[in-house]
Amino acid sequence: MTFARVRSILGILTLVGLTAGLYLGLIWAPPDAYQGQVQRIMYVHVPTAWVAYLAFLVVFIFSILYLWRGSETFDQVAYASAEVGVVFTGLTILAGSIWGKPTWGVWWTWDARLTTTAILFLIYVGYLMLRSFVEDRSRGARYAAVLGIVGFLDIPIVHKSVEWWRTLHQAPSVMRPEGATVAPPMLFTLLVSVAAFTLLYLYLLSQRLHLERLDAEILERSREG
Repeated sequence: MTFARVRSILGILTLVGLTAGLYLGLIWAPPDAYQGQVQRIMYVHVPTAWVAYLAFLVVFIFSILYLWRGSETFDQVAYASAEVGVVFTGLTILAGSIWGKPTWGVWWTWDARLTTTAILFLIYVGYLMLRSFVEDRSRGARYAAVLGIVGFLDIPIVHKSVEWWRTLHQAPSVMRPEGATVAPPMLFTLLVSVAAFTLLYLYLLSQRLHLERLDAEILERSREG
């Protein structure tokens, strides 16, 4: 199966998944007993946060592989995943702010979860800027790989922040040792949304990889010419 065919299949699956998630989140799932309709933004906020984690995990793994093996393919995957991760981290912060306004009364507060997430966003924006500012592509890739590895250390801090510090952000309600505290219809809807956004991540990653490979081919041809 060709890479183009894989991208097409991912695109179709993503469309189906997002449509299902939209229907379940807006119509099928019941409103929250305490927060009412505003809670429905959870079906966007949580999946985007999950995708950000996943994207930066891919950056972490493929940055290590790039430094170890020196393969340009590994660097391309890390670079593409970092770009997608930055977008989804920004969406996570945006959705959280929209949810926070009616819940907390403010768009933003220097809560531990929010602050560590903002730091995560800035780290990987710096990752992308570093690659742009260093003229030597291979050197820029190595510098960025180191930053991508070190930056990933912030993710456990983000995830555990609600347990380590007193925060406004609610504690985990799904990934708990004693089991989820979310009602089954809400949990099902959330899992469908997470799956749909994961497919979206894979689709965007495949498209970005395709563009990165085209860029590499153009650069190679310009050198040969």
